[in-house]
Amino acid sequence: MRKRLTALSAVALLSICIGSTAQAQTSLKVMVFPSLSNLATYTAVNKGFFAKRGLAVEVLHTPNSEVLREGLAKGNHQIVHAAVDNAVAMADVANHDIAVILGGDSGHNELFVRPEIKSYDDIRGKTVLVDAPDTAYALLLYKMLDVKGLKKGDYQVKPIGAPLQRLKAMEDKTGVAALLSLPASITAQRQGLHSLGSAVDVVGAYQAGSAWVMRAWGRENADTLVKYVQAHVEGLRFALANKSESVALLSERLKLPPDVAARAYEFGLDPANGFAKDAKFNVDGFRNVLKLRAEMLGTWGGKPPAPEKYLDFSYYERALAGL
Repeated sequence: MRKRLTALSAVALLSICIGSTAQAQTSLKVMVFPSLSNLATYTAVNKGFFAKRGLAVEVLHTPNSEVLREGLAKGNHQIVHAAVDNAVAMADVANHDIAVILGGDSGHNELFVRPEIKSYDDIRGKTVLVDAPDTAYALLLYKMLDVKGLKKGDYQVKPIGAPLQRLKAMEDKTGVAALLSLPASITAQRQGLHSLGSAVDVVGAYQAGSAWVMRAWGRENADTLVKYVQAHVEGLRFALANKSESVALLSERLKLPPDVAARAYEFGLDPANGFAKDAKFNVDGFRNVLKLRAEMLGTWGGKPPAPEKYLDFSYYERALAGL
């Protein structure tokens, strides 16, 4: 009888331990655009880097930046990864108190046009496609066109959504030009569209991919956020050191042919325009983001604010110190 009770006690204890472990899992919803930029996040989920830190992360793909921004403000998801100009828009247009916590990449953006468009000037009088008309890569597109002699008003702007949606709209002749990131840019090239150049080659240093949270949520969940950043950085390190697994994961997550996924991955390794080491934020590139917003939209009376207004790297610094 004593042995039977001991065995039952052991089973009960094990059940309690398992239950405690399950309860210790902190659920997080993270919203992203489906693109190469999120390879670190996909990897951290796939390799269990979040799970081993007690985080149950659900990655959601957004159809456009408005859903991403509004959902974060409402608490529908807790962390977002996207072009950092969207964080600025949340702060200065929608008056939400956000904190940018880490970087990622320059966006891998190229201006793709339909086959009949042979030069920038051929875009004049026609329609260009954007995600949202007053944030992020739309502003980058306007600046590229401005540098090449096309002022706002020389072309029409149509909001469409994420890169693959913009690509489809170009195929349907809804517009003649769009800024596309990886892997949409590779697909565009294969479908006969051609590139008029890389955004950073025309505009200069640019901080694109980043992650941010509502500042109050970050303060209240600081330890969780530090663990999240640690897993993200670990995911990036693993991804950049393991090509075959990363290509297979990109192919699966983004529903890409393996050869397209492989090409996208190679772009991510580019030391100048690929992934930043350990997802470090490029403050100089962010200054250019703010400068573009001031110039293209007339925000802040044309004088951009200091970058520090939007940034909080305390979680990132704690995360790296603990890795």
